[in-house]
Amino acid sequence: MSILVIEDEPKTGEYLQRGLAESGYGVRLARNGRDGLHIAREEAIELVVLDVMLPRMDGWQVLAALRADPATAQIPVLFLTARDEVQDRVRGLELGADDYLVKPFAFVELMARIRTLLRRGPVREEAQIHIGDMEIDVLMRRVRRGGTVIVLTAQEFALLHLLARRQGQVLSRALIASQVWDMNFDSDTNVIDAAVRRLRRKIDDPFPDKLIHTRRGMGYVCEALPAAAP
Repeated sequence: MSILVIEDEPKTGEYLQRGLAESGYGVRLARNGRDGLHIAREEAIELVVLDVMLPRMDGWQVLAALRADPATAQIPVLFLTARDEVQDRVRGLELGADDYLVKPFAFVELMARIRTLLRRGPVREEAQIHIGDMEIDVLMRRVRRGGTVIVLTAQEFALLHLLARRQGQVLSRALIASQVWDMNFDSDTNVIDAAVRRLRRKIDDPFPDKLIHTRRGMGYVCEALPAAAP
């Protein structure tokens, strides 16, 4: 999942880029409004964190352009503004911003706003996900591997769905905790590891090809690896 940060202040931009990346998101950083708008139009962006005061195009202009383009009209936008004035917040919401945050802000609050926007945003995912010989019917919440039905609990399905819809992307334990349990766990907890082990017993253990992989020091990734050369 890719988040676009449009922020011209170097320290703030780097802080947001690093924090979001450590939370498991792909991050693109633009230093001015025009470049940010170009990235939003050309790349698969799931959410935009948009500063109001920007060079070349300000946040108002970027937001108006995003909402006027059918290709970007549905991307959730979180406004960042240093001006705690009602008229600024109203203007942003009237132009189509989904939420706003006044600087300075706590990163944990930013993450909570982002998770909320991503959960309630338009559904872009496919009704079925295929990874190797595994088929996930998202609407019916059914999982099969090689024609074998795999029965999962609601939590196990939520964990598998998160890993599968971001297949190929390494997800940190913190991100998994926030997305599946909507909570923050300490980094040394074994809650996530235990949940992944339970899921693996059903998804991977009965089959020769493994789909859930550990990336030491980083997290977990779901992907079908190419067969080893003979």
